[in-house]
Amino acid sequence: MARSSKSPAKATKAPPSKAAAGGASAEPPKGRLAQIRTVFTMTRQQDPKALPLIFGPAVGVLAIFVVLGIVLKHPIYFSVIGVLLAAFTGMTIFGRRATRTMYAQVEGRTGAAAAVLQGMRGDWRVTPAVGFTRNEDLVHRVIGKPGIVLVGEGNSVQAIRSLMVDQKKRIGRVAPDTPLHEVLVGDGEGMVSIRKLQTTMMRLPRTLKQKDINAVEARMRALGGPNMPIPKGPMPTRVPRGKIR
Repeated sequence: MARSSKSPAKATKAPPSKAAAGGASAEPPKGRLAQIRTVFTMTRQQDPKALPLIFGPAVGVLAIFVVLGIVLKHPIYFSVIGVLLAAFTGMTIFGRRATRTMYAQVEGRTGAAAAVLQGMRGDWRVTPAVGFTRNEDLVHRVIGKPGIVLVGEGNSVQAIRSLMVDQKKRIGRVAPDTPLHEVLVGDGEGMVSIRKLQTTMMRLPRTLKQKDINAVEARMRALGGPNMPIPKGPMPTRVPRGKIR
């Protein structure tokens, strides 16, 4: 499960804006069910087609198994299987529609890449905004089995690359032998769209073991870093972990 690093480079949160998308409460919901309920409400508000697309196929699957049960004279057995498969179908479609809604909300916003990185499954140590400019160009540092990944996002590719060069120099002083990857988030040539960021991260070659990850993270703490306040306004919304695909 991805988690934010406790490095001094971690961004400090500003008071949430009342203009948060979907009218969600400023206080994040506690508990898995409360979180799913919030995401479902947000998805239904932003995507009017979500409800029929979620429940339609689920009801169809259940109906097929009920009919099979009646025909084969095992109504209870097939009904139980139908309920389970219908629930699985509905949750799968819900996850995909929620993910699509989430991406639509965060796309183009400052911190969108950080929101996706922190929502990834697995042991990813995410430190947002280890480098930044006044024009909201950001570089995030991620430590995981592929090594160290610098993820840049913002308005100026040149500024982002400059930030990455600076970060590579800093990393080279404390972890010169650790594999280092660079990912630029955007729609330009050689860049990765926000919707494909997680897939790109998951496809990176795995070279570090758990003990190596811990050692690298300890070295990264020695770098320190700037404290960057989160920009004002609604922050990107995250889907419950495991729902991003």
